[in-house]
Amino acid sequence: MRRENVNDYLAFIAVAREQSFTKAAAQLGVSQSALSYTVRTLEERLGLRLLTRTTRSVSVTEAGERLLNRIAPHFDEIESEIAALSGMRDKPAGTVRITTVEHAAETILWPRLAPLLLNYPDINIEIISEYALKDIVADRYDAGVRLGEQVDKDMISVPIARDFRFAVVGAPSYFAARKPPVTPNDLTEHSCLKLRLPTHGGFYIWEFYKDGRELKVRIEGRAAFSTLCMMRQAALDGLGLAYLAEDQVDAAIQEGRLVQVLADWSPPRPAYHLYYPSRRQHSPAFALVLDALRYRGS
Repeated sequence: MRRENVNDYLAFIAVAREQSFTKAAAQLGVSQSALSYTVRTLEERLGLRLLTRTTRSVSVTEAGERLLNRIAPHFDEIESEIAALSGMRDKPAGTVRITTVEHAAETILWPRLAPLLLNYPDINIEIISEYALKDIVADRYDAGVRLGEQVDKDMISVPIARDFRFAVVGAPSYFAARKPPVTPNDLTEHSCLKLRLPTHGGFYIWEFYKDGRELKVRIEGRAAFSTLCMMRQAALDGLGLAYLAEDQVDAAIQEGRLVQVLADWSPPRPAYHLYYPSRRQHSPAFALVLDALRYRGS
């Protein structure tokens, strides 16, 4: 097989997996038009339509699905072996991709991994914040970070932080004209700041626990955000109650800029864990990331 033919198949695999010429082109570092031409040339050479294109989406045909299932694992294996060989060099190198949530990324991952990047110039790290639980094997992540209770049992799971609590908080100006909630059910009488979950389109449901009892509350409010920092700022501005991790609001509570309520309904939650598949051979770069993130107590 000629080398240019190999590149054509790699281009097809990228588009088929991303189901988007735009995303695949960005991943491969080529223009969308060049990528479209490459795939079209491959289809003409094979005499088969591999992809169905519309103005809004790209999907794989039956022939394309068969080709993808047959050849993609072999290219993945080659890529994995090359990555393993690169890890044999004296200096750890390569890219480590981690799926996580915004809170863990800001408070745990980046503070611990930034020094690693400074000390090892050949290591690259991608931290992708997203709320949906990801199939890290299918989505080609090296690891994921979620609460311990969310990690699948077939994964190797390593704690990277202590247990923590969520806190319901509001500004003193907000409570000046409102009675603080005593139970989670009282939240229906309050304006709450909503967190939009982009992967599902809905809003995050607030969870409370007390004496073995669990309550989930669908809150209402006038403001909604997709980031935690905006929720925190809105709470500081007196626009409503926010549901955030305690370490995001501790300083503001101590300074009197925020007031915590329903503390007796907020017991410790399971810590964040780094998880990854046991069957994958990891590079020295990943080993350094794992060591930097591992929680050793305080």
